[in-house]
Amino acid sequence: MSAESSWSDGSARVALVTGAAHGIGRATARRLAADGAAVAVADLDRAAADRVVAEIDGDGGRAIGLSCDVGDTGSVDAAVAATVDIFGALDTLVCVAGGARPVPAFTETADADWSALLDLNLTSVVRCCRAALPVLARSERAAGVVVVGSVNGLLPFGDETYSAAKAALVSLVTNLAADWGPRGVRVNLVAPGTVRTRVWDSQPGGADRLRGLYPLGRVGEPEDVASAIAFLASADASWITGVALPVDGGLSVGAFRRLLADLPPQ
Repeated sequence: MSAESSWSDGSARVALVTGAAHGIGRATARRLAADGAAVAVADLDRAAADRVVAEIDGDGGRAIGLSCDVGDTGSVDAAVAATVDIFGALDTLVCVAGGARPVPAFTETADADWSALLDLNLTSVVRCCRAALPVLARSERAAGVVVVGSVNGLLPFGDETYSAAKAALVSLVTNLAADWGPRGVRVNLVAPGTVRTRVWDSQPGGADRLRGLYPLGRVGEPEDVASAIAFLASADASWITGVALPVDGGLSVGAFRRLLADLPPQ
């Protein structure tokens, strides 16, 4: 849908979702639009972002596609500015963009490996929050930020570079929640477990090979995480801030129980 002046009438909550062209980001953009929000679908993959916009439009929602490289401050600033310019406001920021990359074993990782993963998963969120928070503070719609972290940031599941970046997000979120709460902005984090996204497509057995680790008997779907994000972004969560919510099918509790079950009898 092309930009129209009527979009600035203040009748709908406005959300900006980064990494919104695929996986969790796509599911989140579609869920927020289904809940009545006007959504800026921001992604480095602009063609895929525009396809998500078309899906939302086809369902009767309102969305725009934006090119956004979360590794570049100017690109992030421009995405926030474009969202406000077209929709007239910004009420919700969802930081989904991020991910793991293959790196050597811990003692072999170079400084460049750490810098790249920290930038992709931590500093990118800093850029987005830095640009959006002053705008969110002007919102009258239970404004908030929802950051996508990982259970790797809560428990020692390995992959030190990725996990350290995700753990740092928890500290960032709690501090921002304390700092910006008095200005009416909530800041929360969801910590997904294994979710069936495209990163698993080339791996033997796909995401389902880890199904046995989950007490609920399955790995997650992008929509599972999108539902949790939609709740934290909504007015129903208007008295919730500074939380790191596991959305992991019980992995964070079941992994310990499984370990105990595998121990030999005493």
